Amino acid sequence: MQENTQQPSLFGLIYSNRDFTKLETWGKNSFNSSFPAALACYMNEIDLCPAYICLQNMNINIEEINVEKIFNIDPKSPDIYFSFETVYSHYEMLVINSLPRVDLVIIDKKTGKHLTGLEIKLTALPDETTCLEEPDNYGCELVVRPDTIVYLACSIAKYYDFKQSILESILSPNNELNNINWAEQKEIIALLPHMCDTLSVILDDNENNQIPFILQPIWKTKGKSSKLSEDCLDIFTWSNLAFTKFIINFSKDDTQITKITRANRTLVWIIKMLYEFSINQKFDYRGIIDTLSYNTKNDKAFSAAGKITQSYMRSRYLIEPRIHKEEIKNIILGDGQKLLSPERRFDAIIVNSDEISGV
Repeated sequence: MQENTQQPSLFGLIYSNRDFTKLETWGKNSFNSSFPAALACYMNEIDLCPAYICLQNMNINIEEINVEKIFNIDPKSPDIYFSFETVYSHYEMLVINSLPRVDLVIIDKKTGKHLTGLEIKLTALPDETTCLEEPDNYGCELVVRPDTIVYLACSIAKYYDFKQSILESILSPNNELNNINWAEQKEIIALLPHMCDTLSVILDDNENNQIPFILQPIWKTKGKSSKLSEDCLDIFTWSNLAFTKFIINFSKDDTQITKITRANRTLVWIIKMLYEFSINQKFDYRGIIDTLSYNTKNDKAFSAAGKITQSYMRSRYLIEPRIHKEEIKNIILGDGQKLLSPERRFDAIIVNSDEISGV
């Protein structure tokens, strides 16, 4: 196992575009993606496999996946390079203009080849909607940004590279999508069942080719408190198709739709991106997201509360995470925790101030 060092570092991240000896690499936005990568390396080191949320016979199931399959390279390889906030080059030809950056690109240092691109969601367990439940019913809130949906659409479009006509025939077999007004909510609401069905066909056709897409570590506290549980860390990995199925299910939850919800809109974005790709061999994700807002801000694609995600993540990994609190010192090395600068929130300070008890 990698030994603690004099300089601040994170386990396994030997070659990276982040210098962990520098204070700025320990800020909240950086730490929230770099720590999960180190956690994955540590789990590999102690022979633990992350939980894998994947599609099996069109059902979302949980199995295990080794970190080498997630990274597409042995995490111990001297050629592995961790490039954070980087464009994943394999999808550049699928979009008009430049791709947004993805949280982590794994690169073969020797060849320069991009091996995989991963979105990272570091999530707290429990969230506000489940913190009063019994521990077996805890869940994590999942907040999804529009850029995640761009990469999700790219991962599906890639299946139909040079086979765009097949994709078009699935999406619009009777020209349903040819002449609609995509900005008109009533038209889109009427087509949502068709969109769910056609996207399901695409998932079914490609189930054997699903790939790891989202790395979702969980960190567990004692109820709503700010104290870590003894069993506090684990990793869930969503495949691209399981996450798409989750979006389909989430979009279907409201059976009496009179207004397009964020989940509905996310489904529409995916369909529109894939449809443009099937016609033009590229899609204009910026134009799609900006134009199809449906009077809702585009700061995020959607969020799913713990009460919703819990049913998909329910497993022994969620109930009793496998990495214990004392093991964090094996992941954050060289007293790197001293460089962390957590947000100063007044409510958190009040909660942790014994002298004002009784307020």
